[in-house]
Amino acid sequence: MGRPGGGGVVIAVFALLIGIAVGLILEPELPAVLTPYIPVIVVAALDTVLAGILARLEGGYQEGEFVVAFVSNTALAAFIVWVGERLGAVDLTVGVVVVFGIRMFQSLAGIRRYLFRE
Repeated sequence: MGRPGGGGVVIAVFALLIGIAVGLILEPELPAVLTPYIPVIVVAALDTVLAGILARLEGGYQEGEFVVAFVSNTALAAFIVWVGERLGAVDLTVGVVVVFGIRMFQSLAGIRRYLFRE
């Protein structure tokens, strides 16, 4: 017997694969103005997704909390990059990437610990 709610994972993976395929086929171009923001937003989003996966595995996952964390992390990352651009301090972008990168590795380590405990 499968786990209850296991179909959601299949749908999510299928949607991800379709999204990647559409992106590769259409090859969308982003305005140059958004160039400094995209990497930081992607790193913030990945951090939130990994933290959500860890929370799900540990049983503390809340959909509302995940959505708020996703939106607030990406918005905060974009805001810090924007402030850095206005101040002429690109170091703020590097700082954001480092902080979210550290958090991603911590979440990944937690996921790994959980999987090896099982």
